[in-house]
Amino acid sequence: MSELKIYNSIHRQKEVFTSLHPGHAGMYVCGPTVSGESHLGHARPYITFDVVYRYLQFLGYKVRYVRNITDAGHFEEEGRAAEDKVSKSAVLEKLEPMELVQKYTNLFHWAMLQFGNLEPSIEPTATGHIIEQIEMIKKIMEKGYAYEVDGSVYFDVKKYAAGYDYGILSGRVLEDMLETTRELEGQDEKRNKADFALWKKAPAEHIMRWPSPWGEGFPGWHIECSAMSAKYLGHQFDIHGGGMDLQFPHHECEIAQSEIAHGEMMARYWMHNNMITINGRKMGKAYGNTIKLTEMFTGENPQLDKAYSPMTIRFFVLQTHYRSTLDFSNEALQAAEKGLQRLWAAYETLQKLSYTSDGAALNEELDKQVRTWCQECPEFMNDDFSTAKVLANLFELTPVVNSLKGGQIKMHEISEDTFNLLQQTWKTYLVDILGIQQPPASSDDQLLDGVLQMLISMRKEAKGRKDYATSDRIRNELLGIGIQLKDEKDGNVTYSVQ
Repeated sequence: MSELKIYNSIHRQKEVFTSLHPGHAGMYVCGPTVSGESHLGHARPYITFDVVYRYLQFLGYKVRYVRNITDAGHFEEEGRAAEDKVSKSAVLEKLEPMELVQKYTNLFHWAMLQFGNLEPSIEPTATGHIIEQIEMIKKIMEKGYAYEVDGSVYFDVKKYAAGYDYGILSGRVLEDMLETTRELEGQDEKRNKADFALWKKAPAEHIMRWPSPWGEGFPGWHIECSAMSAKYLGHQFDIHGGGMDLQFPHHECEIAQSEIAHGEMMARYWMHNNMITINGRKMGKAYGNTIKLTEMFTGENPQLDKAYSPMTIRFFVLQTHYRSTLDFSNEALQAAEKGLQRLWAAYETLQKLSYTSDGAALNEELDKQVRTWCQECPEFMNDDFSTAKVLANLFELTPVVNSLKGGQIKMHEISEDTFNLLQQTWKTYLVDILGIQQPPASSDDQLLDGVLQMLISMRKEAKGRKDYATSDRIRNELLGIGIQLKDEKDGNVTYSVQ
């Protein structure tokens, strides 16, 4: 089997994954800001990195997966004024900040459970690590790369860029940023427009505040991830993940402040999933086109034709490579729903089959093709987690599974080793690695089953009165549209959709 290769955003190429400590892997993924309910765009990174977590474990690594909860802090976002989202939402919802945080943290955990995501090893919160953030800021100040202005502390980007590569991750050039960054109210105290807050002085009306050497205030957005990843994974660790929208400014700032505080690049591999778009535009609260996860599950959003199960959404996400844009549409989700039902039905069919052979000749071409489709799955996963290609191969194998059950392919046509590999491949990749669980039956499936049971009953009655012409006609016409009936030994009739 080939070595695992990961596309490293910082070097813009695929690289063989070699963990810092043999047999162990450390991964930090930027978690949600729990100032409101998670939406469909948030589903993609956490499903993506759940698969990364699962696959690293499958390869035998003991993985420490750290995913934070951002429950306080000062947010600086490109082109937008700084604000503390938690405090702002708490005022709007007339809740204590920690009450609001608990509400949306619980809702986030519930959604992750619906998706079948494994829990991270550690889930630290920003408010639980104020001391660590203050200590890190003090280190950066001691080394001369941060300055205080009236109780706020800023990182000196211009000084950092003179000796380090600021823009190494995002590819941005500081001079260009200084020219294009617009002035925002209340930030004229910074030496340079590109400087970012490590600590912010709390105005009188600000609810969330902590004591610090610079007076009462609250931490910057970027410092929390640097402080918490260092505490639980060390000053350098293996993988840092998140959405590509976090490359700048968040991850770029993390790199800069960690380099100064700890003297080395914090993560060796940087992974970024692409975004989910609606009609070609990024999904986000700022654009007013978000669909909350609870709305996805209930269908209660004008952009939705119907409700979609969490497993359908998971399958929809994994059908596209994580670095490619994923465009939302009802048609795409409904196609994913049907595809998931088809693959799951084949998986259940395969688990019930057992190998029997009468010693007849092997179909060497078929046997080789089945083995190839199975053996390509680990190769695809090792090629930067190509889940879409794995699913494509499982779709190729689905007619083989159905034909083995229906008898169109005789069991002896493949070897016992190939059959065992086929069974193991479906269990390992569909369930264990991709994390797919049994989807709920769709209304279409229930309708189809009802119609087929009626036709099976009519066929049974025709056979009972020796009307074999009608019996054969029902069987043949169903076969003509891809539905195979099988008379079981116990007298029951089952069907499979080809």
